[in-house]
Amino acid sequence: NLTGLYLQGCGWDKEKTLLCESDKGVLYVQMPICWLKPMLISETEIQKAKDYACPLYKTSERRGVLSTTGHSTNFIGYVNLPTDMEDLGHWVRRGVALLCMLDD
Repeated sequence: NLTGLYLQGCGWDKEKTLLCESDKGVLYVQMPICWLKPMLISETEIQKAKDYACPLYKTSERRGVLSTTGHSTNFIGYVNLPTDMEDLGHWVRRGVALLCMLDD
């Protein structure tokens, strides 16, 4: 289980359990507990097509020294989050990301 994460750039629909537009003036929302579900590789390809690959960062700065992977050292990985948007680029354009901690 993942706990203590924050969503930036969007909201979370608790009833439908998926990404939604953020409320006006709300920058961050607390992400509910995420259950990491083990899946077969064949199952993940089908699921990935429907989910937004949300980047997970240590802080909201989203920058840092580039590591050997070409990613910022602030970048942790991707978490696939459910959405009902057919255009997954919608969330990319809004800069949606998961954060481990908020700035003071």
